[in-house]
Amino acid sequence: MMDVTDGVPEFVAVVEARGFRAAGRQLGVSGTALSKTLRQLEQRLGVTLLLRTTRSIRLTEAGETFYAAARQALDGLRAAAEAVGELADEPRGAIRLNISSGAEGFIRGPALAGFLEAYPRIQLDIIVDEDVSDILAAGYDAGIRLGEVIEQDMIAVPASGPQRLVVVGSPAYLARHGRPEHPRDLAAHACINWRPGPNAPPYRWEFTEPGGGDFSVAVPARAVANDFPLMMRLVTAGLGLTIGMGDGVQPYLERGEVTAVLEKYCPPFPGYYLYYPQRRQSSPALRAFIDYLLRIRQAG
Repeated sequence: MMDVTDGVPEFVAVVEARGFRAAGRQLGVSGTALSKTLRQLEQRLGVTLLLRTTRSIRLTEAGETFYAAARQALDGLRAAAEAVGELADEPRGAIRLNISSGAEGFIRGPALAGFLEAYPRIQLDIIVDEDVSDILAAGYDAGIRLGEVIEQDMIAVPASGPQRLVVVGSPAYLARHGRPEHPRDLAAHACINWRPGPNAPPYRWEFTEPGGGDFSVAVPARAVANDFPLMMRLVTAGLGLTIGMGDGVQPYLERGEVTAVLEKYCPPFPGYYLYYPQRRQSSPALRAFIDYLLRIRQAG
């Protein structure tokens, strides 16, 4: 008897990731293996589901019909599994999270360790990424980002208290070059800057004039990177100033490796939110994680 379920999750993943390689990275298999699986599915169904080129894929009419039914069936299976899971004594299952690099600073270490100890039947699959516009299509259960970049059709839950940007430099650097008194003084300083990805422009440092409005500064960069620990190694070596989220720079400040400057131009702002699509009901595991983050936040 033909088993039409073989290859269906892989087919849905390829469609939603818009390619074999991207879907393969999500599923932990090669794009070549996925292509073979889908050809076998097409042979069993007797229709072509995808039109393939070297750069893209496109659904056929049969593929569009099959995708709609397959997506609905998989959502139903997921809902059933979650309903069964709710009958268990404790939440279980996996949570796939996509978080920005800045958000990693406030959930790392004891916070995550505490959650995993409290819920031994839950697994976390965390990807740190700056450029995911659709977490549902990319196969994630939820994301964690600043509220200002979250789309309005998402359910967003506060996951941290207020945040602030902090400009820091090593004591040795500041002794040699002096402290900037206003953000415009950064033009005379070496800066270690951040960019989210290889094709993105370097970050324009954001400030607020006391009693005035917000503004940004394009700083002269001695080095640019997308890895904050690497940036801080350059800063603690005395090579320049950088800007980062308060949670990320706090350990360096406490150890005396860096000193904060321009603090009156860096007021607090609303922090990070955990968000997920309205059209997807949160699983027991995700609800447990949300409740845990809220408890951590309230404990302050």
